[in-house]
Amino acid sequence: MKSLYLYHSFPEWYQFLTATFCHGSWNHLSSNLFFLYIFGKLVEEEEGNFALWLSYILTGVGANLVSWLILPRNAVSIGASGAVFGLFTISVLVKMSWDWRKILEVLILGQFVVEKVMDAAQASTAISGAFRGGSSMSSINHIAHLSGALVGVMLVWLLSKVPSEPT
Repeated sequence: MKSLYLYHSFPEWYQFLTATFCHGSWNHLSSNLFFLYIFGKLVEEEEGNFALWLSYILTGVGANLVSWLILPRNAVSIGASGAVFGLFTISVLVKMSWDWRKILEVLILGQFVVEKVMDAAQASTAISGAFRGGSSMSSINHIAHLSGALVGVMLVWLLSKVPSEPT
């Protein structure tokens, strides 16, 4: 199973994807599944099943790629958190409208993530010391959280530029 983790020192190409399906503990898995259910459902309702899978894969791989570029070579990346943050961003941007029900839904669901985003932003400013001393497996990859969200923003922006068929 550990061959599916993203080892930053000598990564295999497939590990950028497979690491998004691996988790370090039951708690890690259950929290990602909880948020994946909430935000994945929102993306699927608005954009469909294919868009959900494509968004998950692109935000997860994008988050792992940025982590690999930024973090030290002794780091190891696992988990769906980057993809979950990407789906959160996509769901918020897709739901944004002047419909009061959609705004209320985004505000209620957003409260679950706002604190984590703020923690990730704070922690990423001190990333130089995040992997010193202990195993990189016990650390939280805040870079993946932030970059997953940014990849989600870029996906929505890119897709907004694609002309749609007239209805």
